Amino acid sequence: MRRRGWIQFAALCLAIYVAGWNDGTLGPLLPRLQEVYHVGYAVVSLIFVTNFVGFFLGASTYLYVTDRFGYGSVTSFILAIGNSLQASGGPFPVFVIAHIFAGYGESFLDAGSNAFLASLSENTSTKMGIMHAIYGVGAMCAPLVSTQFARLPRWSFVYLVHIGLVTLNAISQMVTFRFRRQDDILAEIGQPPPQKTKESEAGVNKYKQVFGLRAVHLMAFFIFTYVGVEVTIGGWIVTYVINERHGGANSGYISSGFWGGLTLGRVALLWFNKKIGEWRVIFIYVVLVLGLELVVWLVDSLLPSAICVALVGFFLGPIYPIVMNHAGTIIQEELISGSIGWISSFGGAGAAAFPFITGAIASGTGIGSLQPLLISMMGLMLVIWAFVPRNRAQMK
Repeated sequence: MRRRGWIQFAALCLAIYVAGWNDGTLGPLLPRLQEVYHVGYAVVSLIFVTNFVGFFLGASTYLYVTDRFGYGSVTSFILAIGNSLQASGGPFPVFVIAHIFAGYGESFLDAGSNAFLASLSENTSTKMGIMHAIYGVGAMCAPLVSTQFARLPRWSFVYLVHIGLVTLNAISQMVTFRFRRQDDILAEIGQPPPQKTKESEAGVNKYKQVFGLRAVHLMAFFIFTYVGVEVTIGGWIVTYVINERHGGANSGYISSGFWGGLTLGRVALLWFNKKIGEWRVIFIYVVLVLGLELVVWLVDSLLPSAICVALVGFFLGPIYPIVMNHAGTIIQEELISGSIGWISSFGGAGAAAFPFITGAIASGTGIGSLQPLLISMMGLMLVIWAFVPRNRAQMK
């Protein structure tokens, strides 16, 4: 059972690595996309709109699809369809539409991995930190590759790497989980099924129960904002550095520095999270990244900006796994999967919405508007988190 549990964990890590790779690719490509397709900030940001549509559809159907078809379903192949359209290097509308498929498929990678891991009864916090560090590794490695492809005539071939990774993940999911439901998979490693809620026994469906929890909506909006900050930095920081800090062709590596800091923070700060307390430590991290983002904005120098961006990633990194773990501790066991599926899918929507808003604003005011927007979003995170219950007793 222990060996089987580690195999399942490895499959989840591969899925989240693919999600990280997908999120980390676009940033260094944005200047090239503007050059190839002759579009401005607002038009190129349509990519994020269609990605939002895909994530929203994924969030809306996650519970139904996984309950009906189980883990290892065909959603990975939907992501592969999107990557195939992207790799074709076709007209800009085709590239934009491809992100609907990519967003839908990635929403299941995020939601499925987080929901499954949060339902485990042993070492959940540590495993959550490790798994999301793997996400950071994927997001860190992707810009290293896409920066090189951005210089080539066939820049779109970077998405052939995506197709290979997605195919590998689909095989891993099918072999490991074999289209079974989560309760059956957990039983395989000796974990009993979750205790049913009174509402379930009375015949109330899971959708109604999940959407009736105020804490779920608070954490969903928090993650919506958090992931929006994370992906906005990863996606637009290269453009910001090139235009505002006069960075050169290697500016794409700053994006890797951000994702690398995020990866390191998710592992290196595990002890600090436990020492301070996961609910309280989030306030510390958000205040720190606020201060660092002010330095990036106000200090007109490339090197300090690059260092602070990496440190922003370092302190921003632990927040996501902490929220997923916190949700698993305050929500009733039977509703964890559906709740975290909704929360993480909502985060994917933030990954699409806020980068689009950034591009739309930048089209009128310039990319310099990135920093005040990020700072306001970080302030919003502080406000939302203050209303999230500390424990299950406060859920009542």
